[in-house]
Amino acid sequence: MTDLIITSNRVVTPAGVRPASIHIHNGRIAAIAERNGSLANGEIMNVGNSVVMPSLVDTHVHVNEPGRTEWEGFATATRAAAAGGVTTLVDMPLNSIPATTTLLAFQEKLAVARGQCWVDVAFWGGVVPGNTSELAPLIKAGVRGFKCFLVHSGVDEFPNVTEKDFRKALPELKKLDTVLLAHAEAPDVIERAGIEDTTGDPRRYQTFLRSRPRAAENESIQMLIQLCRETGVRLHIVHLSSSEALPSLRRAKREGLPITVETCPHYLAFSSEEIYDGATEFKCCPPIRERANCEKLWEALGEGVIDMVASDHSPCPLQMKLQESGDFMKAWGGIASLQLGLPVMWTHAKERGFDLTDLAKWMSQSPAKLAGLDPRKGAIKVGHDADLVIWNPEQTFLVEPSVLFHKHKLTPYNGQRLNGVVEAVFVRGQRVYERGEFFEKPVGQIQLLEPNNI
Repeated sequence: MTDLIITSNRVVTPAGVRPASIHIHNGRIAAIAERNGSLANGEIMNVGNSVVMPSLVDTHVHVNEPGRTEWEGFATATRAAAAGGVTTLVDMPLNSIPATTTLLAFQEKLAVARGQCWVDVAFWGGVVPGNTSELAPLIKAGVRGFKCFLVHSGVDEFPNVTEKDFRKALPELKKLDTVLLAHAEAPDVIERAGIEDTTGDPRRYQTFLRSRPRAAENESIQMLIQLCRETGVRLHIVHLSSSEALPSLRRAKREGLPITVETCPHYLAFSSEEIYDGATEFKCCPPIRERANCEKLWEALGEGVIDMVASDHSPCPLQMKLQESGDFMKAWGGIASLQLGLPVMWTHAKERGFDLTDLAKWMSQSPAKLAGLDPRKGAIKVGHDADLVIWNPEQTFLVEPSVLFHKHKLTPYNGQRLNGVVEAVFVRGQRVYERGEFFEKPVGQIQLLEPNNI
């Protein structure tokens, strides 16, 4: 039985890119047949030379609802995701109020998310000082792992942990067989940098860059690697920006430690040399670093030391970016980019000789595995959900506020011409987006960790 057949000259499968027909039944991929094979029973959608790829799984998204829905919310975030070819996102435990650090807070977040989502949504819980007893209830309720900060998170309701806090939580995390995602910056290093540099102009990007030195990431990652070695807890380093940490991570992986690493499109697309004074739309933590650093991140991505790319979509109301004063030291640190990850990455990846299979591995397959979604997400395989993005890698478009579906349109990508136009997006075989238009109503589902995975 087939409900829909999507046929293309370029279908990105785990075995490579080839002409094929994808047969969809009851929301799943029922068969992958030859391009010119039998196309009996079912609606046929022939997309010609457009690419059919597994849609993106973005494991680092700050939706901010409830509590800060004026920053972003499930309705707007998931529409932006769909328009960018993302059909599953994993929500971070902050900057919502309450933060997802207790069972009650998670239940409140689930209640507001249901019925609003245009794509599928899963959730991370949070590790903060004193909430070790909440970790098991959160896992049983369906979170897919836990996020922590080693430095102040930027919001008071999600305090950072110390090594002492880690040692309390890690045995429980190991018992639960879950993954710990860590924002790795050492607060003492950042504090020393601030004491040493008290005269910098806050409008200059270099002043901000000096305030978050690479050493903060490097030292923090060294400590995390050692804790991983001692406990065996699965560890994921989020938004790596310091290339100086790569040798340590490379050795840890060769040692066989259960460590994965992500970076973000903005660390691969921008360099500190091109950020002009007062351009606070570029502020994020850890910061965008030099061009040479950027190229080393690309090399590590190609090598596999960096496993994946996620957006770290962290929007805020326009006034919080302080564009009038241009004060990098006081502006909110976060980049709005959920809709743009696919074209940004393709624009820069193809220039370096990477191909469509690399893109699918970095942005679909590996993130799905991190979040435990890989039995049904992240690849065009028989039995998987028919989560598909159809797009034209050769077509370009200009990033401007009118084409963005984020709640707030300020992004450092504004004014850039990018390669790769999303034409249509399917969530479990249902068309949710096509050429700027959304279909009927939200069809996204909550993706809770299933009992047999706990």
